[in-house]
Order: sequence, then structure tokens, then C-alpha cells
Amino acid sequence: MYYVDPHPLSKDFPDMAEALRRLRQTSPSFSRLVEDYEALDKRICLIEGGTENMDDLQLNALKQERVVMKDDIARQLRKALDNGS
Repeated sequence: MYYVDPHPLSKDFPDMAEALRRLRQTSPSFSRLVEDYEALDKRICLIEGGTENMDDLQLNALKQERVVMKDDIARQLRKALDNGS
């Protein structure tokens, strides 16, 4: 068992930290998406660290889901910045 670093959104989108915070406060659907992303990311880290077991095919499916969620978060952040929110 070993520690695997999570993929925090604040590190992935450092220039959008304020938009991320604001959207989490003002958009329930965005906040839920971020919470789901963070929970999935934590689960992937636990699996990769050996705390939870899963075969590679299932793990890769979870990683792909995380990518799709992060892309959606990025799209919503860019839209918010473009709209001046």
C-alpha cells in the first residue's frame, strides 16, 4: 500500500480558482459535479494506492469517467469566465 496524490482542481485550474469557488457557491449542479469528481478522484487514488482492489479494465473506466468530468468542469469554468461570472 502506498500514497497516490489526488488531482485537485485547484492545481489543474490555478488561473480559474476564483471562478471555481464562485461557481461552487452559486450553481448547485456545478457544485455536485465537483463533489462527484472529488469523490471519484479519491476512489481512484485509493485503488492505485492498494487500499481498494479493482481490475485494470474497471480502473481505466473510472479514470476515463474522471477525464470526462474534468472536461465538463473545464468547459463550465471557461463559459463562466467568458460570461464574466
